[in-house]
Amino acid sequence: MKRSITLGRYLPGNTFLHRINPRFKLLLLLISLAILFILKTYAGFGLLFFFLFLSAASARVPLRYLAGALRPVVYIVLFTVIIYFFFTKGGLVLLRLGPLTVEQAGVAAGILVIMRLVGLVFMSMLLTLTTTPLALAHGLEYFLKPLGKLGIPAAEIAMIMTIAMRFIPTVSEESQRLLRAQMARGADFEGGFFSRARKFAPLIVPLFIGAFRRADALALAMEARGYRIGAARTRMCEEPVTAADWGALLFALAALVAVILSGI
Repeated sequence: MKRSITLGRYLPGNTFLHRINPRFKLLLLLISLAILFILKTYAGFGLLFFFLFLSAASARVPLRYLAGALRPVVYIVLFTVIIYFFFTKGGLVLLRLGPLTVEQAGVAAGILVIMRLVGLVFMSMLLTLTTTPLALAHGLEYFLKPLGKLGIPAAEIAMIMTIAMRFIPTVSEESQRLLRAQMARGADFEGGFFSRARKFAPLIVPLFIGAFRRADALALAMEARGYRIGAARTRMCEEPVTAADWGALLFALAALVAVILSGI
């Protein structure tokens, strides 16, 4: 479980992707998502995944992290396969199972949706694995700052989102400790899906108690360091915008324009 949950983790490094300004990383993510949902051909998705794996390799992100990120969405992928393969009609009949048929249009649509889902997960992982939670909070706060004129606490919202992501691996580690403690006392967590779910149910209460304790300790630590809601805040280090940031943004925009004009 610990290895399968990578959201919220950060891999230290000094690569090009690590050094990009977090504000530009968020813009790159939005542009990449636009490309992901515009693509309609396998060739286009092949090029996109090639650049994603090239970016992961340049950032020295182990492939096991990206593969582990797909484990939590396996059931979503299976559900997508069932819905599209069996209930989207059109084209040649590829498989017949009694009254149900798998047709060419359903397979094509299902594969494209699965590719978009996998690409979405990979892009999110590249962002969180190469950006510290604090830098990500600063980037979110920058784009949410105009909402402050409407009375919306942009800084607090960005902080909450970042802390929520950071708590995902923390809760995962806590669940692993509880699981090992129960196994040391003779608990058996083997069996089928429903059997294992029933055996994991007693771990939910201590898991939530531990999460609440960590949240309370975090709140006390933030208050001890002078954090106040609504107070004007300054930053110890400002992250400069470099020519490499603008170059990466222009490259992403050029890719978006190329995808739109080429029709792939």
